[in-house]
Amino acid sequence: MAPRKGMRSVFYHPSPSRKDGRATPSHTFSATLMEDNIDTAEEIVTKWDPQASTFASITSIFYESRAESRQFLRAVVDLQRAMRFFMADSPVSRSALLVRAQSLMQAAMRRLQKEFYQILSANRDRLDPESVSTSTSSSLSLGSNYSISDFEEEEIRRATECIGEVECVSDLVMADLRSIAECMISCGYGKECVDIYKTIRRSIVDESLYKLGFEKITPQQVQKLDWEVLDIRIRSWLGASKAAVRTLLSGERALCDHVFASSDTIRQSCFAEISREPAVNFFAFPEVVASKTKLSPERVFRILDMYGAVAKLWPDMESIFSYESTSAVRSQAISSLSKLGEVVRSLLADFESAIQKDKSKGAAPGGGLHPLTRYVMNYLALLADYSDALTDVYADYPFQIPTQLPESFFDAPTSTSAPPSPAFHAGDKLISSSTISVRIAWLILVLLCKLDSKAELYRELALAYLFLANNLRYVVRKVRGCKLVELLGDDWSAKQLAKARGYTDSYERLAWSKVLAAVPQDSAALASMDAHAARERMRRFNEAFDGAYRGQAAWLVADGKMREELKLSIARKLMPAYQAFYERCRGLLAGETGSTAVVRFAPEDLGNYISDLFYGDAADGSSISTSVSASSTSEYSSSKASWRSLWLSMRR
Repeated sequence: MAPRKGMRSVFYHPSPSRKDGRATPSHTFSATLMEDNIDTAEEIVTKWDPQASTFASITSIFYESRAESRQFLRAVVDLQRAMRFFMADSPVSRSALLVRAQSLMQAAMRRLQKEFYQILSANRDRLDPESVSTSTSSSLSLGSNYSISDFEEEEIRRATECIGEVECVSDLVMADLRSIAECMISCGYGKECVDIYKTIRRSIVDESLYKLGFEKITPQQVQKLDWEVLDIRIRSWLGASKAAVRTLLSGERALCDHVFASSDTIRQSCFAEISREPAVNFFAFPEVVASKTKLSPERVFRILDMYGAVAKLWPDMESIFSYESTSAVRSQAISSLSKLGEVVRSLLADFESAIQKDKSKGAAPGGGLHPLTRYVMNYLALLADYSDALTDVYADYPFQIPTQLPESFFDAPTSTSAPPSPAFHAGDKLISSSTISVRIAWLILVLLCKLDSKAELYRELALAYLFLANNLRYVVRKVRGCKLVELLGDDWSAKQLAKARGYTDSYERLAWSKVLAAVPQDSAALASMDAHAARERMRRFNEAFDGAYRGQAAWLVADGKMREELKLSIARKLMPAYQAFYERCRGLLAGETGSTAVVRFAPEDLGNYISDLFYGDAADGSSISTSVSASSTSEYSSSKASWRSLWLSMRR
């Protein structure tokens, strides 16, 4: 159907009142000029009327001749001016001219509608969002002061400033679209222009989102998907989010603002109808995913990924969807953030509960690392990378603890890299902080409390302390090796390390007290010792050391530094006194039958036995019939060499 809105626009300009209805010479001259405008327009409009010839129906005037396309636009503007003039002058007497002009206007609009559609359709690649978003949107608008020559100069200037052929073509295409849109809007055919634009650009937005890997999904579909499949969808969404907002939707807003620069109302409504539904669907995806039931605590990281993505894009969204007509997009983004935050808090509460309710019965072999310790600390190390997002998630949720706890555990970090000191009041059961530090500290405390209960599984108290030292040392090492140290601080780490040393001190006291007690510590008592006393004392030492070694052969110290520190501490307590005791016994028992069976351990041999400890291999330490057990590891070899050096230094 042919456009029929031109006449309606004409009536928007009422005739000015005149005291004298007689035509003046100047008025007659103006009428002649307006008639000439109609004649000029008729020539070029008829030539390019799609219904007038096959050539016109299959050819683009903007493609064939840019000069003629500008002439066409100028003729349409002049035709509109003539129609307004005659309506204001004497619409009844000029009815024949008005009918003729209206017919020409309809033909011109058919042409421009066709051109607008062809340009949009044929230049999808040249109107890609990246090109559009980097193009300037400044141009002259068609109006009462519109000048085709000014527009030509601006177009030429922009074209000559382009860098690269693609950018030049993109700018020229955008200029053509804008000139057509402004011409059609000024002539009262804005709706036809907008309908074409919305149809084509909406399909491009939908297609582009699909190419980015996004497909709309419903809550019902989410519930049926396995996590592995859903995770693929989430990663696709995350990969698409930045390009979707900062390139696709931003470029679409820029193109719409450019093409319809002459009308705020049109460009706002047009952009809203093109982008609102796709954008709402896109930002509804995180909320739909978050609605999936029975998510395990491990899924919190994907939820936080989506939360961070939406939060980072929020400033862009506020700018792109600033219109009231696009407020639904902003509302959906806020709704998704709210739902994601709710799920994060729920999953972390589940994580805490899972630590407290861990029901694994078996003790960690040799007092080594418990699987729960590894799991929790790996989880928290990953969680620390999301500290900014977590701070937002818990911004309106002050931390509350169920019982009174020592403030020392929550002491604020004082390292230069740590966040500012928060205020903690453990006795009041309320701890508020601008960071997530206290929540991390709380989760670690929950872990350590659980480990205390698991230490009760060991029959030997010394092994229980070694277990606690192993696990706390691992906690500290894990904290210091990732972003957790920035959240908890160096002071926190130092205090926990001191607690670990306290555990190792308790282990040494319980595991080695009998051995140390068997060695005379007083030089006077050693000097007054006779052969019988020496023989009995050495037998007591052999029995104590043999029991300690056999009992600890399968015990494990996972941290290499802690292992060496522990061996060195034991050696420093034992070796100096044993060196003197050994030499005294050899002197007293020299020449006696069976003396070698009594004085079994040289200081070097004793050191080698100690160096065998804490590797958790019971087979190597099940017997002390030889002076040293075999080991092929490089760590063991280097350790053995270091012990020999230690014994030599002690003997000096």
